[in-house]
Amino acid sequence: MIWDIDVRKRFASAKGSFSLDLRFRSDARRLVLFGPSGAGKSQTLKIIAGLSTPDLGHVRLQGQALFDRDRGINMPPQQRRLAYVFQEYALFPHLTVLQNIAFALYPGLVNPRRNARHAAVSRWVETFRLQPVAHLYPEQLSGGQRQRAALARALVAEPCALLLDEPFAALDRSLREHLRQELSELQMQLGIPMLLITHDEADVEYFADAVVHIQHGRALEQSPGQDELAA
Repeated sequence: MIWDIDVRKRFASAKGSFSLDLRFRSDARRLVLFGPSGAGKSQTLKIIAGLSTPDLGHVRLQGQALFDRDRGINMPPQQRRLAYVFQEYALFPHLTVLQNIAFALYPGLVNPRRNARHAAVSRWVETFRLQPVAHLYPEQLSGGQRQRAALARALVAEPCALLLDEPFAALDRSLREHLRQELSELQMQLGIPMLLITHDEADVEYFADAVVHIQHGRALEQSPGQDELAA
């Protein structure tokens, strides 16, 4: 089983409260969480990545427990070996493209040197055709270049799965179509399991081997042909 998620968490703020009560299991290598804004998709991704801790339940990836409240397991994010690409890409504005990509290879908060050389970084710079902008800063990049840099940074440390938060939402239509194809070909080439969240039906049609429909913090249904949605 690639994805085995069973989590509960209550969020409270000045605007009110929100309860996430989500269960799904799937062997899909390209799984899409689909639902409207505010459904709990991003919170689910943060829980899987270890950036948010559930109140109850478990998170298992390819049979390994990343979080299990009953067993007292809660791996820190850096030990989960998950590549996480945020919706706004979260590139460091004071670092060049090369430094942003290399940052994932450095422990703690150490900034890579501008002239540092790494074979793994060079590989992903070439893969995403970032050579012409390698020494530029994020504010000097186009939307597509920022996304490629964020993907390169996520993949350079050889993660065991790729988590994508609305990866095409900030791009114009023509660029979305082009980068969907790029990402699809890359994922198939690497064979890395991918979980993508979106509210765009075009993403579902392009990527989904299986779909989990989420609304109001709950999974409503899972696409046919995959594992049954946990009750």
